Amino acid sequence: MALPSTFLPAFVFLTFCLCLYPHLASAKHGSTGVTRHYKFNIRMHNVTRLCQSKSIITVNRKFPGPRIIAREGDRLVIKVVNHVSNNITIHWHGIRQLRSGWADGPSYITQCPIQTGQSYVYNFTIIGQTGTLWYHAHVSWIRSTLYGPIVILPRRNTSYPFVKPYKEVPIIFGEWWNNDTEAVINQALQTGAGPNNSDAYTINGLPGPLYNNCSSPKETFRLKVKPGKTYLLRIINAALNDELFFKIANHTFTVVDADASYVKPFETDTIFITPGQTSNVLFKTKNLTSNAQFMMTARPYSTAAVGTFDNTTVAGVLEYISDTMSSSSNITSIKGLPLPTLPAINATAYVANWTNKFRSLGNSQFPVNVPQTVQNRYFFAVGLGSDPCPKNQTCQGPNGTKFAASINNISFTSPTIALLQARYFGKSNGVFTTDFPSIPLSPFNYSGTPPNNTMVSHGTKVVVLPYNTTVELVMQGTNIFGAENHPLHLHGFNFYVVGQGTGNYNSTTDPANFNLVDPVERNTVGVPSAGWVAVRFRADNPGVWFMHCHIEIHLSWGLRMAWAVMDGKLPNQKLPPPPSDLPKC
Repeated sequence: MALPSTFLPAFVFLTFCLCLYPHLASAKHGSTGVTRHYKFNIRMHNVTRLCQSKSIITVNRKFPGPRIIAREGDRLVIKVVNHVSNNITIHWHGIRQLRSGWADGPSYITQCPIQTGQSYVYNFTIIGQTGTLWYHAHVSWIRSTLYGPIVILPRRNTSYPFVKPYKEVPIIFGEWWNNDTEAVINQALQTGAGPNNSDAYTINGLPGPLYNNCSSPKETFRLKVKPGKTYLLRIINAALNDELFFKIANHTFTVVDADASYVKPFETDTIFITPGQTSNVLFKTKNLTSNAQFMMTARPYSTAAVGTFDNTTVAGVLEYISDTMSSSSNITSIKGLPLPTLPAINATAYVANWTNKFRSLGNSQFPVNVPQTVQNRYFFAVGLGSDPCPKNQTCQGPNGTKFAASINNISFTSPTIALLQARYFGKSNGVFTTDFPSIPLSPFNYSGTPPNNTMVSHGTKVVVLPYNTTVELVMQGTNIFGAENHPLHLHGFNFYVVGQGTGNYNSTTDPANFNLVDPVERNTVGVPSAGWVAVRFRADNPGVWFMHCHIEIHLSWGLRMAWAVMDGKLPNQKLPPPPSDLPKC
């Protein structure tokens, strides 16, 4: 699916949109946007990768799932019908969900799961966001195959703050296991060890030619381009457990967006992206003859000192074509192509430099609304820990324990009733408590020698925020069982990344260097390996909002918590009642 050329007249542009995006044609128009209806049938589907076939959970039997396409200001009504034996919820990752928290999707946070044979309608409006977001299952590890892109076009009669691309192409990174991922995580939680590694990374569901000799031509992603054109690549990291570097040989990108927020454009030849993050990049092709081919590759970034990870490389092909050229190609023709050179696996300095390049666009049309004053301050230590091994069981975690993860040494215990329901109906007793610590209760040298006692505590605890409170949150990475980069995702909000650094955060000297002019606005940010990051946001969205590491095994181990934002005084500052079809617990 592609957007038309910069030089097409307006009426041709609209005609193309109606043809390319049929939901635009059938949508119902409102005063500020249109209502777009989608139906997601969650079904098993047989897929073959790496010479093995297995049945996977999909949306409408598509892997990756179908695109959702809308404009800023549109309302989306998405009916999800569960035809599989697993419980299902879907999270619309990055959507602000202003006063629509019932549609956010994380299981047992805003809703109980959709059970087999049941359905639920997710109903929300896209407010103040343009760019690329994505959706994924938010139960256990089901998102390994249930994910897809959300394309948000500018409002009608408005345009991008950059040259209009000739075409737009989603680039979705994923992870593929030959085994059932539910069995993988269940085994890890049972033994206390790290999970079995994935067997491959994928680009748009395809692992490419670098994995064993049975990879078929159909398993390699091919980006077909014409010379001298500007393409918009909508990049999504949907991998479960790995941050990734991405590069196309002999080409460069111009980064224009992060997490559906415009940034000051900058050029790079290598993209770094964590699980959960999205980015729009402009990609201008060279004036080359047809048949020119270049390899594109992605591989992980990791500083983990314990466990193993999938240290493989996914590859695709950039192919130059002409209007008359056949689109078919032979996979043997690419085997001699050189692979692009990517940063080292543990290129921490590169990652720090990369993240420092991001600045909000910050003009009159897209202003920066970072809070200049702060009412509530929090300091969260995030990292790994351990749980004792149960009696009569042999555990394979550190020193015979089980791996765990925590925020301020609290490892989150999932409730059996959705937190938002408990809060809305005033039935929080026995479901959650409001005593989540604002600072670590036992401070230590976070980026240095870890404490002797690495055991975590457990609880279902939330932070309560009055409506419209301004918040500053410093997240400090710890060195327990090794320093790692932790991509923290906050539901229901964007935040401004006002500072970051290495080592331990210094509350006396570090705030002097905060960027309160044009900090990047995101929904997912990496807490640097053995470092810290500071964000600010305004709690203007009533509801209960999940915050967690987007490395799935860390989420499973408990690196998660929730913010409960209270109603404001005015009607438009209150959470509406739940929809009648909200799944039962």
